[in-house]
Amino acid sequence: MFSVVSPLTRLPLTRVPFSYRLPTSSLPGLRFLNGAAPMSSQSSVTPTVPLESQQPVNQLPRLESDGTSHRWRPMCLYCTQDKCTKMDDPFHLEKFNHDFAKDVRVNDVDLGSMPPQDMDYFLVLDLEGKVEILEFPVLLIDAKTLDVVDLFHRFVRPSQMNEQRINEYIEGKYGRFGVDRVWHDTAISFRDVVDQFESWLSKHQLWAKEQGGKLDRAAFVTCGNWDVKTKIPQQCRVLKMKLPPYFMEWINLKDVYLNFYNRTARGMMAMMKQLEIPAFGSHHLGFDDTKNITRVLQRMLIDGAEMKITAWRHPKFPDKVHFLFENRI
Repeated sequence: MFSVVSPLTRLPLTRVPFSYRLPTSSLPGLRFLNGAAPMSSQSSVTPTVPLESQQPVNQLPRLESDGTSHRWRPMCLYCTQDKCTKMDDPFHLEKFNHDFAKDVRVNDVDLGSMPPQDMDYFLVLDLEGKVEILEFPVLLIDAKTLDVVDLFHRFVRPSQMNEQRINEYIEGKYGRFGVDRVWHDTAISFRDVVDQFESWLSKHQLWAKEQGGKLDRAAFVTCGNWDVKTKIPQQCRVLKMKLPPYFMEWINLKDVYLNFYNRTARGMMAMMKQLEIPAFGSHHLGFDDTKNITRVLQRMLIDGAEMKITAWRHPKFPDKVHFLFENRI
């Protein structure tokens, strides 16, 4: 099976101006960039992609088994939420990717040289939304094979805003990516997201609601402490929800990066630049960021990094957080 760029591939990056509505032919020689279901209005973004001419020969565009061309395609963000109704539409299949693991497969790597990990699985999480959570994407990664096992992705509807404020908020956040329509079509309440996420965790035998407690042989991986330390408790307080027990500990990838490589990277893009990993998609679109963080995680594991819990809450005082490293971001 053909695999795409691995975390080991070191390619120079280039930025190109891009309007999401432009047909592929308007950008000769470049991969089609990330977005989601087409919108009624145009928006511009400036994603980061490697030049097509710099791709290895076996990674040039070719035909897939379904007859579509092998080029970088935006993920169908209806599909990520199990809501795509156009799987029989050839034009839709040609335009959008429906294989969520396609961009994060690892090629030709000796996994036997990696150190053993305390966890069997990593759950890469990157929330979006400053006022309230707007997007909740998680990629489930096998710690031994580095394969992407499954995806959980939901857009989240704010609970404390009127419709006019929601429309303004979403237009400002997602309109520039051209995905505000899919957000409005699919967003559900945070309570419903948590219920569905817990069912997803149970399906993979990572957590049982009857037993409660922490994840079983798995840990969240985030790019910073904000997602689990700050934002999820804030959202739970807004809704007067009890903090789910599986959010009591996590791995801050930036802290592991700092202490493993002995160099500072303030964010995902800085880590990718230092490791010479090409970034795909739209920065601050949660699903794309989660995939790019996954590629940094894969690279660090291949390089020999050991992923340990870097932050954990006091069991009786959840607002009190302990940290593994003194040297941290």
